[in-house]
Amino acid sequence: MAAADNPSAALRRSDLCSRGIRLAGKMRSDVVDLLDTYVEWQGLDASASVTVMEGVPVAAAECWDEQTETQRLLENLAAYRAFRALLAQMLEEQQEQLGEADTALGRALAAILLQVSAFTYHLEELLQLESHGPPSKEEDGYPPPPHLSLFERKLRGLGVLRELAQWAVRSARDLRQLAKPIPGSNSVPSPAGSP
Repeated sequence: MAAADNPSAALRRSDLCSRGIRLAGKMRSDVVDLLDTYVEWQGLDASASVTVMEGVPVAAAECWDEQTETQRLLENLAAYRAFRALLAQMLEEQQEQLGEADTALGRALAAILLQVSAFTYHLEELLQLESHGPPSKEEDGYPPPPHLSLFERKLRGLGVLRELAQWAVRSARDLRQLAKPIPGSNSVPSPAGSP
């Protein structure tokens, strides 16, 4: 990987991972706080069970330990791009539903949307550093959400926020994995002909 070949790139990678871990932690904390506000404003039961809805990225990963660094970054990037679209839609629906943009819920959703956008950009920077340009937006495989009733939209919003909180945890884990020193990055170059 490019970061392994260049000490300054390795430092930049480490810095980006550290900052990303902090961003993910702050985002998770804010999303957990927002969940309480969301449930109250929408008149939902905090313990309501929500099935995974189409278009909402699921944080659980099979064979997480077997994923490459690039796979981790690409999955994170696709998920946060999807969350950015979902949160923008939630904000729009909330404004239509309540008829006003400047509610506590609206401000909290807008703040989370900004954090998700910033984190998306952060992941794109990491992919650039790893010599993999971020995939084009067309490569995100999440279809637009289906037409839902008001109650279904409220439940989908609850599901989106719960999954986003889980993704923030997964992202911090992924970035910790990426932040581990690259084997051989500080060692003497191997002789010619060695694998």
